[in-house]
Amino acid sequence: MMAERIADLLDRAEALEQLQTVLVSLDGRLIAERGFRGHSAGTPTNIKSASKSVVSAMVGMAIDKGLLDGPDQAIAPILRAELPADPDPRINEITIGNLLSMQAGLGRTSGPNYGRWIASSNWVREALAMPFDDDPGGRMLYSTGSTHLLSAILTRVSGRPMLELANDWFDPLEGFRIGGWHRDPQGIYMGGNQMAMSPRSLLAFGELYRRGGVTPDGTRLIPTDWIEQSWQPRTSSPFNGYRYGYGWFMHGIGGRDVHFAWGHGGQMLYIVPELKLTVAMTSDENQRSAANGYRNRLNQLMADIMAAVEDHVEAGALTRN
Repeated sequence: MMAERIADLLDRAEALEQLQTVLVSLDGRLIAERGFRGHSAGTPTNIKSASKSVVSAMVGMAIDKGLLDGPDQAIAPILRAELPADPDPRINEITIGNLLSMQAGLGRTSGPNYGRWIASSNWVREALAMPFDDDPGGRMLYSTGSTHLLSAILTRVSGRPMLELANDWFDPLEGFRIGGWHRDPQGIYMGGNQMAMSPRSLLAFGELYRRGGVTPDGTRLIPTDWIEQSWQPRTSSPFNGYRYGYGWFMHGIGGRDVHFAWGHGGQMLYIVPELKLTVAMTSDENQRSAANGYRNRLNQLMADIMAAVEDHVEAGALTRN
């Protein structure tokens, strides 16, 4: 009954013209996989800002490996060679955690400033030279420059490119692979955007988080406490009110608290630990997803999938009783 109900939901979801794939995993078992208009769950796609959650995971792994001290570590000593000649003293207060939660205080490099930022000759220096719009630890200023600084930091402290690190650190996770990934003029892989990953890889990454950082074969890749820290709300978006942790959004969907990664166009990775449910959705990266209401329609599709799973779980409980 549940499989039929979800299949019916996905039949109707084909009307969402931006939607390309939907994958549903329940308690580690793939129960639905659908590609629309010729798109395949095994083909890499640009997951856009959903990659910020991958960068967050790598920061947690770096802390666990002793490459970083923790989220309270100041970034200025690591990136000192890239700091402005006469920096605002507040730059010394910015921490790893501030970058992860979009509370660095530096002016945004996303939105209207994005084009100028990526056209610059040095993305790290440009991000660090942005004027302060708030104090570190203040309000949320969503900025891809912040996660790119994290990429530069991980590259610096490890002495290895981010793609090489990802391939090494995530190697035990079956089904996970990063394809193409853009780099800045200095060769640093772009933190938080322009990362290619298949929907199946995205789902595998989500399942890793749902399982508390452990692969299906029992190999621990991410500390459980890092996942808990990442899913702790630290601020909220001024645009939609969604709560934000370390590279993850949180919002009430279908009557439950849902953790999710979100990329431009509608690249979504939803996790509902209570239901042992992980759902990946990919969409046309060239379309908008917020202002046109499309993201809300994806959230509703997620709520409908959750309802089908909940009814299945409740029916099973009644049968056992």
